[in-house]
Amino acid sequence: MSILTTIYMIEKIIVKKQSGEKEPFSRAKLDHSLERAGASDDIIEKVYEQLSGQMYDGITTSQIYKKAFGILRKLRRSTAARYSLRKAIMEMGPSGYPFERLVGAVIETKGFQTKVSQIVKGQCVSHELDVVARNQHEQFMVECKYFNSQGKNCNVQVPLYIHSRFNDVKKTWEKDPANKGLRFSGWVVTNTRFTDDAIDYGKCAGLTMVSWDYPKGKGLKDMVEESGLFPITVLTTLTRKQKEILLEKEVVLCRQLIEKPIAFGKLGLDLKKQKRVLDEARELVGKK
Repeated sequence: MSILTTIYMIEKIIVKKQSGEKEPFSRAKLDHSLERAGASDDIIEKVYEQLSGQMYDGITTSQIYKKAFGILRKLRRSTAARYSLRKAIMEMGPSGYPFERLVGAVIETKGFQTKVSQIVKGQCVSHELDVVARNQHEQFMVECKYFNSQGKNCNVQVPLYIHSRFNDVKKTWEKDPANKGLRFSGWVVTNTRFTDDAIDYGKCAGLTMVSWDYPKGKGLKDMVEESGLFPITVLTTLTRKQKEILLEKEVVLCRQLIEKPIAFGKLGLDLKKQKRVLDEARELVGKK
């Protein structure tokens, strides 16, 4: 079978999406996702060539991801780690605390001081806020809606609830002399997506809405990639159990592992294995 015939057949393959919808396989979408992970043109071509022989009609998007990840992992681990970011964030659970730490750290790179898991008194009741962020000009509360599996989206009930909580907290913040001159706002951040109604309500209520890919070019994925604050769950050189141990010890980010390699003491890794893990982490965050 010629290469042209193979390409033609692949482009006719029907892919099943997570939602159940079906669409023709898109080489452009595959290339774009690999490009976003930092893959070179040469690596993208190699992934496509190897993936071509494993495609079939009715294949799911998750199966395509698994196959592409497996190929990429053999070619370049750090690129495979970036490619697995969405899945890696879903592996930060089951509790949402590590996700809150990630969100707080990312917001800090924007010039804010942050506090995670804070009890704040509102005018009516006290609220446990996932993240409170502040700089010289503004202060805002962040509600982190974390899901450890795909297919679950934030509906309109989420921003409705957060908006009411924010209004209660805001009344207290406004009375505090230490907050004089500050602007106040509420954020909702999720690692999945919002329904259309949720986005519409959030916009109308003045909430900042951040999902995996919303707003376009400024979503959670973009924020993590730009900051270089990758969670340890992206590392391909650690097992799932080893990642769970680190998360339990509140080692959430690759940066923490680089800055405090003493955390390896909990894993029982030899020096050679530790070096492999640190090399991958450093390449991800851009540190030599």
